[in-house]
Amino acid sequence: MQQYETYMEKCIELAKQGEGETSPNPMVGCIVLDKSGNVISEGFHAKCGKNHAERDALLKITPEIAKGGTLIVNLEPCSHYGKTPPCADLIIEYGIKKVVIGMRDVNPIVEGNGIKKLTDAGIEVVEGILENEARKLNEIFITNQKEKRTFVALKTATTLDGKIATSIGDSKWITSTPARQEVRRIRKKYDAILTSSSTIIADNPTMEHKNKIILDRTLKTDFKNANIYKSGNIHVFFDKNLTPPQIPDINFIPTPTINEKLDIEFIIKKAYKIGIMSILAECGGKLNGALLNYTDKIYHFLAPKIISDNTAKSAFDGKNITLIRDTLDFKFDDMQTFEPDIMLTYYKMQK
Repeated sequence: MQQYETYMEKCIELAKQGEGETSPNPMVGCIVLDKSGNVISEGFHAKCGKNHAERDALLKITPEIAKGGTLIVNLEPCSHYGKTPPCADLIIEYGIKKVVIGMRDVNPIVEGNGIKKLTDAGIEVVEGILENEARKLNEIFITNQKEKRTFVALKTATTLDGKIATSIGDSKWITSTPARQEVRRIRKKYDAILTSSSTIIADNPTMEHKNKIILDRTLKTDFKNANIYKSGNIHVFFDKNLTPPQIPDINFIPTPTINEKLDIEFIIKKAYKIGIMSILAECGGKLNGALLNYTDKIYHFLAPKIISDNTAKSAFDGKNITLIRDTLDFKFDDMQTFEPDIMLTYYKMQK
């Protein structure tokens, strides 16, 4: 069993090579052992529409070499025709005798059916190897499939006293170059980044990404000159009672408002409908606060600095809480160091 865990760790690392490219599909890695237990092939799902990990690994070898061997994969092999044929069929064709799986596929088309097809063919299936790690790897895919919604993450960078900028809006740079480099890596994991008109006007960020979601209720940003509009697929959510400018490269989406604020729930549901399976929000304290009820995960960069000014801008500026029992509770998941800063990762807990 320990040997399977070691190989499953490798599968997960292989899967991560497709990070940011496989959506709406999961990230999957695969290792094939011959009947003597030697690694004879590796593969991973590189991009949506490309070969799945099992197919990628098996097609690098012949059935003669693989016959009687073991295939290890972090997600249950598919059993249906999609953009590629069923992986379970190819595994059977190659004469594999044992398949070791991290987790069952949560896609209802596949869930359990891939395993049944394998066992019906006389293949031994071992399940649940590093299942927690396998589930964490594909937390976005699981949310999409089980809850039929977009996974929302939020990134913020603060001082030790929770400030994202001074009272005059100065924020460059709270965190170090290594921390900012990590932010660019995190962005690549998500289908889109989200920010507000206030952040665009204050910082004029570029936020390089293939998809960008801008919340600009009153259409006050400079759509022709602001850095953020110079690249990527742009989706601008605005007050549905206004008339947007005619700019061919920008998708303006009329949005209902609640108390003169854009309806966040509408925005997230609309993102899912247009095929955005995950969002990383990078914005100011007010929008951070508004997003908290819809946020699954937070990346919190913490710099060893203290502003010590109650007029400085806070990371989360939402509703007033008078009782501790009314707070939103989170669970710490991980801590990483990006000298001299740290990054805390935490998830919202369900009450």
